[in-house]
Amino acid sequence: MNDQFFQIIAMVIYLAAMLGIGWWAYKRTTNLDDYMLAGRKLSPGVAALSAGASDMSGWLLLGLPGAFYIGGLFQGWIAIGLTIGAWLNWKFVAPRLRAYTEVSKNSITLPSFFENRLRDKSRILRVAAGVIILVFFTFYVSSGMVAGGVFFQSAFGSEYWIGMLVVGGVTVLYTLFGGFIGATYTDVVQGIMIFLALIAVPIVGITQTGGVANTIESIRAANTEIDMFSLFTGGTVLAAISAAAWGLGYFGQPHILVRFMALRSPGDAIAGRRIGITWMLVSVIGAMASALIGVAYFQQHPELSLENPERVFLELAQIFFHPLIAGLVLTAVLAAVMSTISSQLIVSSSALVEDLFKIVAKKEATPKAQVILGRLGVLIVSIVAIILAWDPNSSILSLVAYAWAGFGAAFGPIVILSLFWRKLTSMGALAGMIVGAVTVIIWGNVPALTGAMYEIVPGFALNLVVAVVVSMLTFKNSDGITREFDTAVESVRTGTVQLPVVDKKD
Repeated sequence: MNDQFFQIIAMVIYLAAMLGIGWWAYKRTTNLDDYMLAGRKLSPGVAALSAGASDMSGWLLLGLPGAFYIGGLFQGWIAIGLTIGAWLNWKFVAPRLRAYTEVSKNSITLPSFFENRLRDKSRILRVAAGVIILVFFTFYVSSGMVAGGVFFQSAFGSEYWIGMLVVGGVTVLYTLFGGFIGATYTDVVQGIMIFLALIAVPIVGITQTGGVANTIESIRAANTEIDMFSLFTGGTVLAAISAAAWGLGYFGQPHILVRFMALRSPGDAIAGRRIGITWMLVSVIGAMASALIGVAYFQQHPELSLENPERVFLELAQIFFHPLIAGLVLTAVLAAVMSTISSQLIVSSSALVEDLFKIVAKKEATPKAQVILGRLGVLIVSIVAIILAWDPNSSILSLVAYAWAGFGAAFGPIVILSLFWRKLTSMGALAGMIVGAVTVIIWGNVPALTGAMYEIVPGFALNLVVAVVVSMLTFKNSDGITREFDTAVESVRTGTVQLPVVDKKD
């Protein structure tokens, strides 16, 4: 039996398991609240692993190792920024968002929360947020499809488009039927697989390269132009700031924030933070170590070549392990890709159905019809993403960076202000959101600007300034908003949600 046979067996087992979880979730999905938010019943461990797996995507095992392979530890500013951003998100945003979304008319999507929290009767804010989600998530989902195609091309020598369609097809299938529950529990399995793979490859790799001392020597011999072990050489100060600024993006990522909204209670955010950050630290360090060991290994074996740095983790797994074990390790890459795609499809679907269709239709569909519409939304976004991903030369990290900046700049400041500042208004939120999104779109498409600074920085800053200034100019006191704000704060303090007294005049 050849190596590929064992790897294909491992892959088939994994894909069958994902479809099985999707079917299990399908039997437990009866209404749109289940399909979009799992009835707000996620335990801290499930929420943390699901948030981590859906957050990291294929770039953790493809894009990030590729960046470390080329630029050394200077690229670690991305990891540092992300880790700090994730911790702050879990610490401050998670408990209050969980409480406030239920307090404010049981909002099940980010756009509906903005509308309810800010009493936007025009509905423009909700529509704008829904459109932004669809635009940037289409690029994000597309990056996952590209990663899937690259994975199959590298692992099995298949055509890029075949791999892309296999990954896209299976992910769409279990998401289509399983909804949020299916996406979440497949994320948990996928998160564990990613975690174990990022421990296994560096441990085995360091023995293959002759131990720590020999590995360090080989890395330095492989690249004499920059110090691969320095956080401060290999780029400019602005480049370091841009890399660390990835952490700002966490506050505005709908597919991560929705995990906070689905927690059983605000108090569960404490355990969720501890589990999630531990998972993240180990995973990011594993990705970094895998890349550096790859530098050493290929320096020691000049007869081997690595054409694409983003494939370093894939190549090492196939070299170091028995084909069956390698197949299981390689499925971790697939797991990272698919977990993110499924989560993003669910949020995109919710934007289509909950935040756009309901407003256009101006009537409430039956629970069954809403679930059907949700599945139709998944299908539509998937088809567009596949079309965009047809080009195999698209950079995974570039696609992710653009979408990450879009959400971080458009939603991040608005999420923070809506949770912690009583005086935010719907006009302020709308103006800031639009300015943030437009800034990313313009800045991200001008090479001279993107080369100088990651577009999330100006987008986030301008959003924040505009939102505050416009809110100060348009603020009017509202007893209903004040009552909800105070109730949300108290709910965070007690760890359990307390609903406000409803005033019919509000």
